[in-house]
Amino acid sequence: MAVLHGMDRHRKREQMEDFDVVVTTYTVLTRDILEMKTHDWHIVVLDEAQAIKTPDAKATRAVCQLDARQRICLSGTPIENNLEELWSQFAFLMPGLLGDRRGFTKRFRTPIEKNADQLRRIQLARRIKPFIMRRKKSEVATELPPKHTILRRITLAPDQRELYETIRATMYEKVREQVAERSLAQSRIVVLDALLKLRQACCDPRLVKLRSAREIETSSKLDDLLEMISEMIPEGRRILLFSQFTSMLDLIKPRLREAGIAFVELRGDTSDRAEPVRSFEAGEVPLFLISLKAGGRGLNLVSADTVIHYDPWWNPAVEDQASDRAHRIGQTKSVFVYKMIAADTVEERILELQQRKAELAAIAFSEGEEEGGDVASLDASDIDFLFGESSEREREAA
Repeated sequence: MAVLHGMDRHRKREQMEDFDVVVTTYTVLTRDILEMKTHDWHIVVLDEAQAIKTPDAKATRAVCQLDARQRICLSGTPIENNLEELWSQFAFLMPGLLGDRRGFTKRFRTPIEKNADQLRRIQLARRIKPFIMRRKKSEVATELPPKHTILRRITLAPDQRELYETIRATMYEKVREQVAERSLAQSRIVVLDALLKLRQACCDPRLVKLRSAREIETSSKLDDLLEMISEMIPEGRRILLFSQFTSMLDLIKPRLREAGIAFVELRGDTSDRAEPVRSFEAGEVPLFLISLKAGGRGLNLVSADTVIHYDPWWNPAVEDQASDRAHRIGQTKSVFVYKMIAADTVEERILELQQRKAELAAIAFSEGEEEGGDVASLDASDIDFLFGESSEREREAA
């Protein structure tokens, strides 16, 4: 077996014919595709195949150039955001099965994502079913203890609520004007910025880059988090704490130090990933702070029995992957997953959209429909749902 990584990979490539198995990364493959595509491969296996979910990405273009008699994609989340990701993976696996990109969008993606066309969902599921094999955790880990998910709704303090409502009203007007002038698709950056500010206001006003936010010292969610952790650790609970924002982790750490709570941290710029994992698994600290992107997969942390998601995001599959750092083979204790949600805010709306848009990915498993959802899959009614006043939402629900 040869591992092609680092500068010595060029020497190993000269001896490629002597190896039965070659292991490399998407990044290296992309850089070395001119050399790699000259070889005839018996089989190409893509682990974490969602890495090629974007058809125009360099990694996607690279793997599609490989000459292979057999191709396999391994993924726990074949669809994270939209159906084009499924098309992209099948464009590598079986080119032509789902038609060309434009035809697939017209025949399947638009009817299913925008019009909830049940017939097209069934047709797509039937077409891909013969080529998908699913291995459920419950089938391979029959002794795995249960996982319990608890929504912890937090009421914002008056000053934090006032800031949130000010941002909501201002950004709602800005988004509507932008969408009216252009289109929702062309207004993506404005929508993302508006959602970011609202989510930050829910997490901690200090995250919001506005002068009015600097005057607010209250963070109801952070106060609630410290109360939770201070109660759990004396009970012997071992905790993984995830946040989308590394800047939020930076605000949490001083409060933990004030409370005398020991912790380790893993984020994208952590140079030695192995040491915090070793320290936590050895029982040296009871709390592990992790940024969602850095720790969403590739970690085995079965000494943990508690997972806290400080802030929600569109894709429930990403959150589930993070939670499963603890709930995996080797776990002997029940795992409790807490989702901290600021009540009557965009965070609650995101949870509801998760449910509505959590119906595309299961198409890949012929069990229904599930999707992670992103701004690209939103429509005008979703914008009103996310940014509208509470009374509007209640009337809509009624």
